[in-house]
Amino acid sequence: MTTTPELRPHHAVGATPTDRLLDAALLVAPLLFLAADTTYAVRGWDDPTAGVLHVLGATGYGFVVLRVASWLRPDSRLAARILFTGLVGLVGSAAYGFEAIHQSLGDTQLVDRPGAANLIKPFGLFFPLSMALIAWALTRLGRRWQGVTVLVASLAWPVAHIGNVAVLAVAVNIALVVGFGSLIWTRPFVVDPEPRRRQFPGRV
Repeated sequence: MTTTPELRPHHAVGATPTDRLLDAALLVAPLLFLAADTTYAVRGWDDPTAGVLHVLGATGYGFVVLRVASWLRPDSRLAARILFTGLVGLVGSAAYGFEAIHQSLGDTQLVDRPGAANLIKPFGLFFPLSMALIAWALTRLGRRWQGVTVLVASLAWPVAHIGNVAVLAVAVNIALVVGFGSLIWTRPFVVDPEPRRRQFPGRV
């Protein structure tokens, strides 16, 4: 027996305080990161103010990860992947913000040191990976242009930040402000079919 997919609008009953917090992060997080990368572009990659904004923006993206994951089915593997990569990426991205603050005080970059300091590199790469998975989720949720926008930004992110291309970094964040911010007013409708039940002989 097959079932017809059911369209379920999110927030149909009314937004809870948690919903409002997570929705706000869709705009606040990319705006904070845009402010950070704009400050980096003007003042340099070792500016302490940019570092502070960077840490705040990375923290905000943790709430974006929770927002998008909450729109997927509870048994979704994609949701689990978004949570894993997003929270690890949050730590990695925030570490680079603290790195800028350390540099402003005259310390050596962790990325230039051997051994345990190398941990910052793979953790940082989880951030754009989580953005790519979020883009996939948005496409599945019917928000295709936002998904494409976030996907392009996720691919350009490491190019801009590893290569220290300030202009590209700012452009990437503008795209993320548009892509994520628009979701506040156009919340996804998810095709959510009821799970099929396995039939066992002799059982009702």
